[in-house]
Amino acid sequence: QVQLVESGGGLVQAGGSLRLSCVVSGRTFSRYAMGWFRQAPGKVREWISAINWSGSSTSYADSVKGRFTISGDNAKNTVYLQMNSLKPEDTAVYYCAVSTGTIATSDFPVRYWGQGTQVTVSS
Repeated sequence: QVQLVESGGGLVQAGGSLRLSCVVSGRTFSRYAMGWFRQAPGKVREWISAINWSGSSTSYADSVKGRFTISGDNAKNTVYLQMNSLKPEDTAVYYCAVSTGTIATSDFPVRYWGQGTQVTVSS
């Protein structure tokens, strides 16, 4: 049974920072890209970042580029999302995902989803 468990969400003021973590258990994904999505109330889920398994390639949506950083720790089967300079429009449920592919890109077909963690940014 594969599980992706996100943590690190919470309430933060605009301009603040949070670091999300996603631990993958049940098996390892030594070839597949990992990524983060988010879904705000009333909106569709959107891709925001991806990393290949070696960590040599990352990509970001324009809305978070320069503010968010994705990274991974293969030894811990964990992917992180460092979020800085948070804005109220970043408020959403953030989901971790494993791709069916190996490339860190916005074209990110999802094999597995996490359960999500809430991020709320107050103005």
